[in-house]
Amino acid sequence: MDLSSIKIIATAFTIAIGVIAPAIAIGKIGSNAADAIGRNPEAAPKIQTAMILAIAFAEAVAIYTLVVALIIKFT
Repeated sequence: MDLSSIKIIATAFTIAIGVIAPAIAIGKIGSNAADAIGRNPEAAPKIQTAMILAIAFAEAVAIYTLVVALIIKFT
């Protein structure tokens, strides 16, 4: 195995592992927000604001993973 194939494998593992947690987190956030809005529809604007903020932070982790994978690939 040469260095280029190791870099490709490392990039693939970085993306695969680094995207699983944010995907699960976003799914749980959306599910719990839908449950909360279903139980208390009057609080929907507050719940929705907190949900969008939490999803943005979870998505940031996936973006950081992409950046790390690109650094591994191109250095």
